[in-house]
Amino acid sequence: MSDTSPEPVHNLPAFTVSELSASLKRTVEDAFGYVRVRGEISQPKIATSGHCYLRLKDETAVLDGVIWRGSMAKLKIKPEEGMDVIATGRITTYPGKSSYQIVIDSVELAGVGALLKLLEDRRKKLAGEGLFDADRKKAIPYLPGVIGVVTSPTGAVIRDILHRVSDRFPRRVIVWPVRVQGEGAADEIAAAIRGFNALEPGGAIPRPDTLIVARGGGSLEDLWAFNEEVVVRAAAASTIPLIAAVGHETDWTLIDYAADHRAPTPTAAAELAVPVRLDLIADVQQRATRLLQGIGRTFSDLKTQLDGLVRGIPRLDAVVAEKEQSLDGLVERLKLGPRALLQTKTQDLQVLTVGLNLTRFQRDIVRFEQDVTQFQMRLVRSVTRAFADSGNVLGAFAARLESVSPQRVLERGYAMVIGPDGPMTSVKDAVAGSHVDITFADGKVTAQIEGEGKPGPKRKPSLGSNQGSLF
Repeated sequence: MSDTSPEPVHNLPAFTVSELSASLKRTVEDAFGYVRVRGEISQPKIATSGHCYLRLKDETAVLDGVIWRGSMAKLKIKPEEGMDVIATGRITTYPGKSSYQIVIDSVELAGVGALLKLLEDRRKKLAGEGLFDADRKKAIPYLPGVIGVVTSPTGAVIRDILHRVSDRFPRRVIVWPVRVQGEGAADEIAAAIRGFNALEPGGAIPRPDTLIVARGGGSLEDLWAFNEEVVVRAAAASTIPLIAAVGHETDWTLIDYAADHRAPTPTAAAELAVPVRLDLIADVQQRATRLLQGIGRTFSDLKTQLDGLVRGIPRLDAVVAEKEQSLDGLVERLKLGPRALLQTKTQDLQVLTVGLNLTRFQRDIVRFEQDVTQFQMRLVRSVTRAFADSGNVLGAFAARLESVSPQRVLERGYAMVIGPDGPMTSVKDAVAGSHVDITFADGKVTAQIEGEGKPGPKRKPSLGSNQGSLF
């Protein structure tokens, strides 16, 4: 049996998916056209299109969010992970995923406490990298030739700096105009600092000797551009000494830690950059006065010492007069001396000439020559006689010496026996079996002693013999 019952009739119309999604979208946007939502940013991501996608969450719920590219450029702060914010926008749906989301127009931190926490976390991070170390600080030049100022070209800040520099010590000031708050301000400030450092010395635009980064006072949000990492890193990397003058005396930003010097106000920064010209002139004049006084005292002391030394020195005119007088006396003596000497010698010569008898002198010379000749002859005879007598005596001594010569004794028939210990003069010196040398007048022979040596009988020489006794 077939089921032929009719289909049930519904009072509700059937919607398509697109129709229902569109209806929900209109309903949500009408009910939540403009809302402020507080939450913690999670998973922020900037797409290549420039749109930023993120999530807002609290303890129990999560809300997707999107910031269109145009709105991103207007934000005062950039979304970061974990940032507690209040997002302002409208709630809409995303039919492609059957989800809802908030289209954010502006973002602000949820109270000053959250902003300060973000600032402290960033300060600790940059300090840990050593960007705030004291050994990185550079000394500010005492009198810079050129001052570079990074600030807004309009407003009271630049006028205060220019006026203060002109009053104290006029210097050349170059202004790099930038925005000091709002979107893009941080990038412009960092680019200006890097731009001044990139200038070449001696170029068309002179390279500053000192930099001033300044802006007037404002809220923490207004000064936030000077807390951005890009600005802090540019200030820390600057090779030109940098003075930070942001806000009023009680305002502190992260660039104050990275700068080489912090000024409480822009006017104070100008005072740090240049000294007071009138004070310098007064100081120079005071030093010049002290120098002149010191030189005067030195010369006075030297003059006193010189006067004391001069008093111990004789007067020059007196010394010269005395020497001139001595010279006059010597001149007179010189004039008279040769003349008197010539007269004296002339008189002596005349006396000698009168007493000199030339003929007698010649006879004395002849007699002296004769005496010398006789003495010479006597001397020759005496020397010849002395040599002859000495020769006779020498010959007698030679004959006597020759008569006692051992060689002459040997020629008379004697012989000399020489044993191991030298000449043998007694039979007692002869040892049986020993060898001896027997020397004759014409040579020697070697012999051996046999038997015990005994003295033999003495023989008397023959009366007719001329042989004498050796002993």
